[in-house]
Amino acid sequence: MKKLVLILMVVFAGITANAQAWTGKGDQKIQLGLNAWGYGTGVTGTYDYGLNKLISIGAGLNAYFDGYKDNDKDNRVFVFGRLNFHLQEALDLPEKWDIYPGVDLGVLGKDFGIGAHIGARYFFNDRIGVFAEVGNNGSLGVSFNL
Repeated sequence: MKKLVLILMVVFAGITANAQAWTGKGDQKIQLGLNAWGYGTGVTGTYDYGLNKLISIGAGLNAYFDGYKDNDKDNRVFVFGRLNFHLQEALDLPEKWDIYPGVDLGVLGKDFGIGAHIGARYFFNDRIGVFAEVGNNGSLGVSFNL
């Protein structure tokens, strides 16, 4: 019984921890996940840095295992810069949530790549959350506060 009470206390403490999805200037996020559609299926990694309460810039890399653009194996990797507009304050969202539309510009194999997305993050605690992005490229995964 003591173990059960201890486990419930730890879980409750983790749920009620102050989690803030977007703090603005200087905020840094790393996201790791799976690409579900778009230029192909594979894995993704992104980094975002907050310039202010509304805008973040960052970079990312998508590595595709299957279904890459035009079935051309040169199109297996998309390296890109990204720009996001964070709507947490504008939409008066709870601190654990962040909704952000954005654009991706970069190189896809030998070609220029462009994408647009709308994403959402939810943080369980100060460090770890989940994210989903839909648009030209779609992905699901884990988000980390730095």
